[in-house]
Amino acid sequence: MKQIIYGLDEIDTVAKTLKDEVGQCKVITFTGPLGAGKTTLIRALARQFNIKDVVTSPTYTYMNLYTDDVGKRFVHFDLYRLNSLDAFIGAGFDEYLTEYKLFIEWPEIIDSLLKQIPTCHVVIDYEGMDKRVLSVQKTYGGSS
Repeated sequence: MKQIIYGLDEIDTVAKTLKDEVGQCKVITFTGPLGAGKTTLIRALARQFNIKDVVTSPTYTYMNLYTDDVGKRFVHFDLYRLNSLDAFIGAGFDEYLTEYKLFIEWPEIIDSLLKQIPTCHVVIDYEGMDKRVLSVQKTYGGSS
C-alpha cells in the first residue's frame, strides 16, 4: 500500500481501504505521535469489520474486547502506559496474541512477540495542520 494522505472527514473511506489491505493480518499495530488519530482510525476500522460495540481508547484499562455481528472477537490494546514486555506477559495479555484479531496502539514494547505472527504495521503521522499520512507494512513470521 502506498501512503495515503487524508483529512479526518475521509476516515471512513480510509478505513475501508485499510481493511482491504490488512484484512488477513492477525495483528494490526498502530504507531504515530500522540493525537495523530490512532484510536479514531481503529474506531472507523472496527465499523468496517462490523463491530457494533462502542470503540473507546483502552489507555487506562490496557485492553478492550469487542465482538462483530457474527460473534468473532477482537481485542484493542493500548500499550502506551505499559512499562515492559514482562508486564505484558505477566498480565496474561500474550495469550490473546493467538486467539483473536488484534488492534494494538503503541506496540513497540512487544515487538519481539510479534515477529512470528502475521502483522500489519500502520503508521500515522501529521501532514500539515488538517491532514494525516498513513502507510502500512506487512510482516509474516519475521519477514517483510
